[in-house]
Amino acid sequence: MPDRYPRDTLGHGEAPPEANWPHGARVAVSLVLNYEEGGENSVLHGDAASEAFLSDIAGASPWPGMRHWNMESIYDYGARAGFWRLHRMLRGQPVTVYGVATALARSPAQVAAMKEAGWEIASHGLKWVEHRDMPEEVERAQIAEAIRLHAEVVGEPPRGWYTGRCSANTVRLTAETGRFDWISDTYDDDLPYWREVGARDQLVIPYTLEANDMRFAVSPGWVTGRDFGDYLCDTYDTLHAEGGRMMSVGLHCRLVGRPGKASGLKQFLDHARQKGGAWFATRGEIAAHWAAHHPHQRRERPSEMPLDAFVQRFGGIVEHSPWVAERAWQLELGAAHDTATGLASALARVLRTATAEERLGVLRAHPDLAGKLAAARRLTAESTAEQASAGLDALTDAERARFTELNAAYVGRFGVPFIIAVRDHTKASILSAFERRVGADPATELAEALRQVERIAELRLKAILP
Repeated sequence: MPDRYPRDTLGHGEAPPEANWPHGARVAVSLVLNYEEGGENSVLHGDAASEAFLSDIAGASPWPGMRHWNMESIYDYGARAGFWRLHRMLRGQPVTVYGVATALARSPAQVAAMKEAGWEIASHGLKWVEHRDMPEEVERAQIAEAIRLHAEVVGEPPRGWYTGRCSANTVRLTAETGRFDWISDTYDDDLPYWREVGARDQLVIPYTLEANDMRFAVSPGWVTGRDFGDYLCDTYDTLHAEGGRMMSVGLHCRLVGRPGKASGLKQFLDHARQKGGAWFATRGEIAAHWAAHHPHQRRERPSEMPLDAFVQRFGGIVEHSPWVAERAWQLELGAAHDTATGLASALARVLRTATAEERLGVLRAHPDLAGKLAAARRLTAESTAEQASAGLDALTDAERARFTELNAAYVGRFGVPFIIAVRDHTKASILSAFERRVGADPATELAEALRQVERIAELRLKAILP
């Protein structure tokens, strides 16, 4: 296989599926409380240096081999005070906790309060540390240990996962465990979606780094609680107007758990309740809804086909020119090319970079409109159906005579058959275009003929691909 592009830049595309949230809700709102206090980098935890991420210490940097007392105390504030402020504010609300396993193990009172509130406790990894340079086998082992320790501390294994400081392998490795109803280590959509990882159909519920209190600790970011609240309200209003979307809200005990910052969260909650249309739900509830209403269906993916299968399937899309499909297969295909529009683009790129003689060969491979091959029933199945769709298989004697006259004049002038995407036309508009184009200058007309070949390919692909 040539290189395949692993990123999916298409997603749900122009027309996302109808979410059909419960009770006719316009927006599914997921409140996420990140519980990391006690799981961060610290020499006490066996790490090489102190934590330097997501705190109110401006410009913090790791202290190699040393405890950072101020940093530790800020994290401790999240556990000692911030958590309880948020627990009082959100008790009775569906909340998903991203719990770092080692942090949960060091916070039994908070875990008991999460459980008493009925909150979903998902895994936030074994430790709150960077995974980007972690060897794959080490990360796999840490995922397994996080699941084990989580079950030991919480009483049941996690059904959802979010690492946060992840590697390029994290989503695949967590999906391969087969343990999770949902994974959230992406930021690429406003709706859940399915990801195929080997034989596993994994539901992904994208998270957020912008509707997130972490921006109190980064630049550009929030300064006041109202900054945060205004942004959340604006986000909610936009998604409410669109309808059928999901909104994640990222919270941290040591950040929004501070009094001035917490006011922004309250502002948003009051606004959403007053405006209406919100379904506040845990990520597990959203996953269950999506799986029930939008179960995954595996389908043919051109970018994953071996060459022989690809050419067999798509070699006839450009009339009698399988070499176009062969070259398209060699391009950097990806998920964006697994649709009619995407694969049509790949075929068009091949045509546009072919030699002049190759392009002429493609044009010459097409049959005349309503010509001798049609009369003898020797067209390809695609051409037969296309010509029939415009009524070219049922011409009057006068119409047939006119098409024959125009075919002869066109071939005599340009050396190739007249080509038009007949599915875009009626019999009358085809005849009108024929009469107009037969008088064009050769360079202009050959360019138009190639555009029509591209359009025919796109329409043929739309009949067999999403």
